[in-house]
Amino acid sequence: MKAFFIDRYGKQNGVIGEVPDPAVGVHDVLIQVHATSVNPLDSKIRTGEFKLILPYTFPLVLGNDLAGVVVRTGSAAKRFKPGDEVYARPPEARIGTFAELIAVDENALALKPSNLDMAEAASIPLAVLTAWQALVETAQVKKGQKVLIHAGSGGVGTLAIQLAKHLGAFVATTTSTANVEWVKALGADVVIDYKQQDFANELRDYDVVLNSLGADVLEKSIKVLKPGGLLISLSGPPTAQFAQEQGLSWVLGQVMRLLSSGIRRKARKHGVSYAFLFMRANGVQLQKITSLIEAGVIKPVIDRSFPFVSTAEALRYVEQGRSKGKVTITIQ
Repeated sequence: MKAFFIDRYGKQNGVIGEVPDPAVGVHDVLIQVHATSVNPLDSKIRTGEFKLILPYTFPLVLGNDLAGVVVRTGSAAKRFKPGDEVYARPPEARIGTFAELIAVDENALALKPSNLDMAEAASIPLAVLTAWQALVETAQVKKGQKVLIHAGSGGVGTLAIQLAKHLGAFVATTTSTANVEWVKALGADVVIDYKQQDFANELRDYDVVLNSLGADVLEKSIKVLKPGGLLISLSGPPTAQFAQEQGLSWVLGQVMRLLSSGIRRKARKHGVSYAFLFMRANGVQLQKITSLIEAGVIKPVIDRSFPFVSTAEALRYVEQGRSKGKVTITIQ
């Protein structure tokens, strides 16, 4: 099969070439990939940023989102059948959606929303599961609470705003001048133009902050939380609890405890909590989200779509950090 893969870590690495078809385990579903999407995670994996946490082997096919059609199933896989249209974020140990075929554990899959085409569906899984696991699972956001979502025009931000509004939250977000009205249309109640305003001076008494930006924004976010509030970061630093959940070594756990000690100490000083979130594949959660998509509560936001032959260009475009919503790649 054809796939976009790397044979070593590095910023510009990656080619389209032939690789063996994936092996299909007893609990796996073999999927013909029709579309995928690009996430900042793909670039971080390509450069080796996660090699201590996720020890991949080469050649490594990149890609963390998919929509496609079931080709066949493993002997113990019972939830799907050939011909089913599905979408997923595959488990992090077995990524590889920039390819014509992928084998995915059936527990990571959900039926594709009936009202989305393949590219729209492929734009959803990683970003929406991140939003769900942050807002529903970790923060348990309730009606009337105040939530700040940084980078509201990004892949996670656009879906997190919609989900937070569905949960009944009052939503603030940060974005650039050009996107202010655009994120308001997504449902944000307050929009901070970071080129003109400092969110830390404008916002107060928030229950939850979802951060995907750098250390400076992370620390300033503490100031907008009320006592008992929760700061969730997608961009780190990771914690010892995360190391334990990932089954990492004791030594790595201590390294992560040290890396996060500063922000955890500052959070405690202000009477708030800090959590690092590294989203995980979850077909059950994705099926719940499918219901919201089919009801029109959550809608995909796509910036651009690229053909499979332009995968490297799609990665470069996302790395520029200016895309509004998601960037998709059509495989079939």
